[in-house]
Amino acid sequence: MDSATSERATAVKIIIAGGFGAGKTTMVGAISEITPLTTEAVMTMAAIDVDDAAGVPSKTTTTVAMDFGRITIASDLVLYLFGTPGQTRFWFMWDELVFGALGAVVIVDTRRIEDSFAALDFFEHRGLPYLAAVNCFDGAPQYEASEVRRALAIAAHVPLVLFDARSRESVKQTLVAVAEHALSLITTG
Repeated sequence: MDSATSERATAVKIIIAGGFGAGKTTMVGAISEITPLTTEAVMTMAAIDVDDAAGVPSKTTTTVAMDFGRITIASDLVLYLFGTPGQTRFWFMWDELVFGALGAVVIVDTRRIEDSFAALDFFEHRGLPYLAAVNCFDGAPQYEASEVRRALAIAAHVPLVLFDARSRESVKQTLVAVAEHALSLITTG
């Protein structure tokens, strides 16, 4: 994208949230046209009592601020992705990250489904359009979408999708779904 195009482009912000180790950094990395800005740090022994890594035994790094990626949708439309940190000690940043966002994707990891409640509540209470995206990856328990919806007590009007955070096409379809959901709420208002 050249500078003349970027001056005319509309920027749209989407938040990628979810629990610790749910796949936020992976999702941003799978779709971003630029090398994503990540704030990954190696997990240390000091974090053992702070970050519960149960269910994600292969996780060796963690996001300590945010992830950032960009996708040019058209010459006049650029999508910016902001991935939130998953640990509760970093939630103070969420209000700043969501300012001006069109919508959010809450990634659900079925190995640790209870970690999704805080993110779902956050967006529900702020009135920001969101969808729940169940990250279907190797080794994760597989459930029907209706079972996950019931387990998370997600309202019927909130979209719930099954996706793979590693797959560019799957991530693309999830981003389209959250944008369509947000725009439908704006137009029906």
